[in-house]
Amino acid sequence: MAVPKRKTSKARQRSRSANWRLTAPGLSPCPRCRELRPSHFVCPGCGHYRGRDVSAAAGDKKKKKKQEKRES
Repeated sequence: MAVPKRKTSKARQRSRSANWRLTAPGLSPCPRCRELRPSHFVCPGCGHYRGRDVSAAAGDKKKKKKQEKRES
């Protein structure tokens, strides 16, 4: 097992731990409803992504799969 040759100085310890901070998420306005949303995510307000209504299509697929499982 590796053993350090010298004691780590306080300055080195503190500078290493100084980088633990939170950053604000990068938000961009939705082109359809202008609500702020994370980029590359479906808009929580209108459910659109890249010009398509994704929320309704995803919900329909899930409902179809559940119905198919019930019928089997």
